[in-house]
Amino acid sequence: MKKNIAIIMGGYSNEYKISLKSGNVAYKYLDSNKFNLYRIHILKEKWVYVNANDIESPVDKSDFSIKENGQKIKFDCVFNAIHGTPGEDGYLQAYFNLIGVKQTACDFYQAALTFNKRDLLSTLKPYGIKAAASYYLNKGDVIKEEEIINTVGLPCFVKANKAGSSFGISKVHKKEDLAKAIENAYQADDEIIIEAFLDGTEVSVGVITYNGEPKVLPITEITTENDFFDYEAKYEGKSQEITPARITKEQEEKVSNITKRIYKILKMKGYTRSEFIFVDNEPYMLEMNTTPGLTEESILPQQAAAAGISLPELFESAITEALR
Repeated sequence: MKKNIAIIMGGYSNEYKISLKSGNVAYKYLDSNKFNLYRIHILKEKWVYVNANDIESPVDKSDFSIKENGQKIKFDCVFNAIHGTPGEDGYLQAYFNLIGVKQTACDFYQAALTFNKRDLLSTLKPYGIKAAASYYLNKGDVIKEEEIINTVGLPCFVKANKAGSSFGISKVHKKEDLAKAIENAYQADDEIIIEAFLDGTEVSVGVITYNGEPKVLPITEITTENDFFDYEAKYEGKSQEITPARITKEQEEKVSNITKRIYKILKMKGYTRSEFIFVDNEPYMLEMNTTPGLTEESILPQQAAAAGISLPELFESAITEALR
């Protein structure tokens, strides 16, 4: 019997268009001889099944089922291709856990933790994982500019704490630009993380569970024409992603071991992609993504290809591990 697989895509954040692309790539490359594949759009205004003719029909949220040709269809597994909320921050993971449906991403606690940059870095600090000096703000807090600059220095990065894809991020060079950057970050989130600027090589490290074991993929180096790796750099061709990264063997081993260790410490499952900056040969962690981009051009698929793993193999492995 072929398994019924729901490929969920969309989401409630500004990343929904990228997620629709990721989901459609998974739909294209997963083997329809092995699986019955169903595209499910999860959007603020609707949860719908989109059939091969792009005709929509509603999803029953009580048990995450659909109807096709008068038949009720339930799913053996959900392939999660939603970037941002509610697919990357734990909401959907918790929902699927409650209704007893297996899904390809990490569990709900890990999703919520990693989506919150402040909490992730704070959790990993006792394990010796290095991160930039940082300062945190919640909406409504008094902004003490001198205190912030004394803590993180200039230039610094002002980021939304719980937003993906470089939304609400600014690089601040002068004290007089700090207030505007904070205001910009509050457009994306009610929590802010302000970090010291780290001058070094930025790398992205993918980990997947493959054949039952965590596997670190070849590392990607990120360079950008812009001042930093912002949304434009990420999605509008203003960056270069070089796989494998132009780093030393020692650096490669160090960051691979750290990333694998973090994956195990956090009891991760599914795909993760973690970002680091090397300063004086030491990797400093920036963040972890648990539903990274899955288009043909995205970093994780590039890394899988460099490891000799095709897109059909990459996507099928996530389902195999979720059903294991």
